[in-house]
Amino acid sequence: MRCLIALVCSSLSLHAAAADVSDQVTAFLQQTMQEQRIPALQVAVIRHNKIVKLDAYGTANVENAVPATRDSIFSINSCTKAFTGVAIMQLVEAGKLGIDDPISRYLDDLPDAWRAITVKQVLTHVSGLPNIIDSKENPIGDGSDASAWATVKTLPLEFPAGERFKYNQTGYVIIGKIIDKLSGQPFARFIEERQFNVVGMPHTRFGDSSDVIPHSAGGYSYLRNDNGEWKPSDRLSAIYVAFPGYFRTAAGILSNAEDIARWLIALQSGKLLKNKSSLDVLWSTVVLNDGKTGGMNAMLNGSALGWPVTTRAEHPAAGPIGGMRSTFFVYPKDDMSVILLTNLQGANPENFADEVAAYYIPEMHASNGFGLPPHIKTLRAALLRRGFDRARLVFAELKIANASFTPSEEEINDWAYLLFTQKQPQQSIAVLTLNTELYPDSWNAFDSLGEILQKAGDKTKAIENYRRSLKLNPDNTNATAHLKEMGAA
Repeated sequence: MRCLIALVCSSLSLHAAAADVSDQVTAFLQQTMQEQRIPALQVAVIRHNKIVKLDAYGTANVENAVPATRDSIFSINSCTKAFTGVAIMQLVEAGKLGIDDPISRYLDDLPDAWRAITVKQVLTHVSGLPNIIDSKENPIGDGSDASAWATVKTLPLEFPAGERFKYNQTGYVIIGKIIDKLSGQPFARFIEERQFNVVGMPHTRFGDSSDVIPHSAGGYSYLRNDNGEWKPSDRLSAIYVAFPGYFRTAAGILSNAEDIARWLIALQSGKLLKNKSSLDVLWSTVVLNDGKTGGMNAMLNGSALGWPVTTRAEHPAAGPIGGMRSTFFVYPKDDMSVILLTNLQGANPENFADEVAAYYIPEMHASNGFGLPPHIKTLRAALLRRGFDRARLVFAELKIANASFTPSEEEINDWAYLLFTQKQPQQSIAVLTLNTELYPDSWNAFDSLGEILQKAGDKTKAIENYRRSLKLNPDNTNATAHLKEMGAA
């Protein structure tokens, strides 16, 4: 009886702890939604091949005040490429394709300059192919499928294949054509039959804003595309996105967090790919011609087969992102995944996926220094011991102890902004001040310090630093705008 009571108490304690973590994640996500003005968000967390959290928050349809539910459907945009990568590996396992094969082995109507480019180079965005969409993300040519394909083939390569990473949609049009040919059916049907139907994903389909989607979460944005540059505004707008048929290997899937969670569990348990080695290939970052790797940004610093990857010593991840609104991060070494879907373009949930994971693996909390570059981690540890007010002295001592200790201006700048978001304004100012001392010729260092000082309420010093930035770079429109805003232009 005593053993039974102990087991019951232990079970209750575990359930209480799990509920507490779930509540903490909810509180964090709701706060993030409020800060970023995200109308709706779905979350799913997988641990050890089980869904341990599944929730929805906010408003799926703003016009009609329709609440988000677990059944709400979101566009996952370029996260679709992850499904395309799996489709390619299914063809590899079937012996129909090799990822290092030239694309010309499978397609005839290619320019000579494209013929040696490999399937892998296309999937990992290192092909150098010209882009089939323009800076405003519209298809080139007259808008038709045939015109876009004909037009892109007349354009020169942007760089030799494998030389560098550059995100590109043309490659996925090519991959769609290859899947069509090798599977003997349209790629969308191949993915539906070999993935959606195998897993059991009743809410998942190919589509776009032109389709009538039950439980659709729609799409919204505070951004506007100004000649190819995304700029913020204060006005929430509904967005309309059309994905031509040929383009849907790149960005055509609509789904929800529960369906994607089921798909990730199936992917990692052998239901979609038979061999464990296939997953290793799927998530291995491409190596460039110079032996380095390339990716979208400092966090997603590698590129695999349809999957951006985060290569780092601790808790590496594969993390597709889509439309600046959706992501799912797989942490293979931790047997965990985090799915975050929103209906706000610009929410960029990849930036807080690690923080959700941290509620299950506490060492991953940003407040514990997780994700910082090695030199910044060293500087952080020293400043926590000695005090941020002694930043210049602490840096000098670290440099004496290790001559190779050289955190970059960008690394310091990024950390300072992170400190500010963590509600540590004085620490942020101290770090940015150090940056101006280490990089006195950088207009951006002074601009960043001015911006944080302004946000912290120190108008006088903000003006001083904006002016120093302008002296170094008279074309700094950010400083000019802020000085005008403060009546100091």
